Amino acid sequence: MAGLMGALAADTYDRQYKDSYLFRRLGTYFRPYLRQVALITVMVITLGLLGALIPVLLAAGVDALETEQPDSTLLLLFGALLVVAVTNYGTFWLRRRLSVQLVSEIISQMRKDAFAAAVDRDLGFYDDNKSGKVVSRITSDTQELYQIILISLDIVSQLLEFVLLLIVLFSRDVGLTLILLAMSPMLIAAALIFRYLARLVTRQGSRAMAEVNDNIQESVSGISVAKNFRQEAMIYEAFDRVNRQSYGINLRRGFVLALVFPVLNALGGIATGLISYVGATFVISGAITASAWFLFIQGVDRFWFPFINLASFWSQLQQGLSAIERIFALIDADNTVIQTDDRPTPEPMAGQITFERVSFAYKAGGDPVLQNFNLTIQPGENVAFVGHTGAGKSTITKLIARFYEFQDGAITIDGQDIRSFNMQAYRSRLGIVPQAPFLFSGTIIENISYACPNATEDEINEIAHSIGGGEWLETLPNGLQTDVGERGARLSMGQRQLVSLMRVLVQQPAIFILDEATASIDPFTETQIQEALEMILARTTSILIAHRLSTVRSADRIIVLRFGEIIEEGDHSALMTQGGHYAELYNTYFRHQSLSYIEHARSLLTD
Repeated sequence: MAGLMGALAADTYDRQYKDSYLFRRLGTYFRPYLRQVALITVMVITLGLLGALIPVLLAAGVDALETEQPDSTLLLLFGALLVVAVTNYGTFWLRRRLSVQLVSEIISQMRKDAFAAAVDRDLGFYDDNKSGKVVSRITSDTQELYQIILISLDIVSQLLEFVLLLIVLFSRDVGLTLILLAMSPMLIAAALIFRYLARLVTRQGSRAMAEVNDNIQESVSGISVAKNFRQEAMIYEAFDRVNRQSYGINLRRGFVLALVFPVLNALGGIATGLISYVGATFVISGAITASAWFLFIQGVDRFWFPFINLASFWSQLQQGLSAIERIFALIDADNTVIQTDDRPTPEPMAGQITFERVSFAYKAGGDPVLQNFNLTIQPGENVAFVGHTGAGKSTITKLIARFYEFQDGAITIDGQDIRSFNMQAYRSRLGIVPQAPFLFSGTIIENISYACPNATEDEINEIAHSIGGGEWLETLPNGLQTDVGERGARLSMGQRQLVSLMRVLVQQPAIFILDEATASIDPFTETQIQEALEMILARTTSILIAHRLSTVRSADRIIVLRFGEIIEEGDHSALMTQGGHYAELYNTYFRHQSLSYIEHARSLLTD
């Protein structure tokens, strides 16, 4: 069985729900549309009645011919059959149209809920789970569910028709009907077996599709890097491996699902043959009329069809349940960052930040990045963190921003526990510029106003022109209306940093966090960035992960980190005088940025 199912690991947040729970929870999405549901239910019942009436009218026609009824009776039966058929078609069309509209609205809401859940997940969630797989749940799984709900409505109508036919058949002949029912356990048992197998293979199929989606998203996002290193063939081979894995899993899935209809159809054929034989002997013996036997022959197909149809679509039904399971698992995934209260942030926020014996590890039971860490940053103070990679610089800023949950100790803002704030209100008071600034597709002015949608164009223009007299805008083809392209690809790294800093200036936060980019920037843009940075530093409590000498030297306090511990702190002059780790870092990484050092090096080369 394990070899047949093939194995793709579940995501860390995957859960398994009982079918009854999935149906109940899905029902909550239908609750706001009770009127539409009631109307569709009436139509489903009508379709069941009309479907059951057709073989009854046909049997009545056979009976009329057998008993040599007048032509008027035959015409009346023919007219009634025509009306029923047309009404059946019209009702089916209307029910289908209303169902599509209803299901589309429900899937749209479910997709919104899944997307809202994905946005609400903290960064630790995305450390453990690939974004492409999350996207697959929001798109592919919801679309799968859309198809299954529509199919299910058809099957409900067929099952109702089955019940009505059963009543009619019992009224005609109890013996034949009991023979018919005696064959049902075989079909039910086969359907239950296929239910189990279908659920396994469809769950694996969904995971395989998520792997494919994730690979495509990552490959397309990193296409520029692949082209830079001429690795198009490599990313194609990686996709080919994932695609082949998906192919193998779907092949096994197809093998299992392809057995459903033939097996059940064969069982249904055996039952039909038995009923036909027994019914024929009853007609010959005079136990039942030819019309009654004809009704059974007509009805047996309609009797078995819901069973066979349900079982043949059982794979899709299970795929739908698997899709619901994956969607609800995303919605129900737990965040590691937990707020203990929902209090508003202090007004105004002074920006004092205090770490009290804070311990933190990215993984439960993993090596701690910070242990018993203590630090106080005064309101309006500009603090620069320096240290080798892995020293804990970015971790400190992420904890302040509440991207991760620390395991022990406390972090306070203006004396209040950071865990007690309303998260959205608190983060609105933070201005964050990451090392690789991310811009959304659209214009520069749209990206600048991203954190403050109410900012007017005049306000943004004023701030943009306050940096170097707006000279940086002259390098852009359409000024603030310049389209930045996907992820800001049409702008240089320096221009992206400037836009990100403009975004913070418009936001006017109380606390500013900057992770400076390490990429080389032309002197003109460097000057513009420094000017924008100084404007922000003058207004906020600032935490800087510094890579530029100008940023380090202008900080009120420099904190030197090593393995999550503060080993030195002070201003630039004091730390250079100590001749410790900072002096070593300065001489290794920062000194070359000094203009006097470069001029001195040039003079040596000239001599």
